[in-house]
Amino acid sequence: MISFVKRIYSAAPIATVLLALALVASVFFAVRATADWVYWNDPAHRNQQIQPWMTPGYIANSWGIPRPEMIALMLELLELPDGRPGRPMSVRRIAEETGTDVDTLIQSIETAIAVHHAANPEGTQP
Repeated sequence: MISFVKRIYSAAPIATVLLALALVASVFFAVRATADWVYWNDPAHRNQQIQPWMTPGYIANSWGIPRPEMIALMLELLELPDGRPGRPMSVRRIAEETGTDVDTLIQSIETAIAVHHAANPEGTQP
């Protein structure tokens, strides 16, 4: 095996390095996708009670709402203009930056989720 790698490296060093990088990236993303699949298919992670540490993306995954719809729900709840921050923010941080009480924001999110699931029953998780 090592002699094979030495041979292809001596014949095409740049292509060999690019191939190695592509293989490493493929393995990385395959492991990451598998870990996400295992995590989100665990029933303990579905429909979790909303906590201040959660981000809108985490809530969207847990409650089976597409992320763009969750972002739209959050923007509507907080009456903010379109646009989103460059990094994920927790519910606590969103509440702090908008001057909203965390518990009130969580109740509003739960109400919005219930309304969304009532309007889209085919999109809900079992």
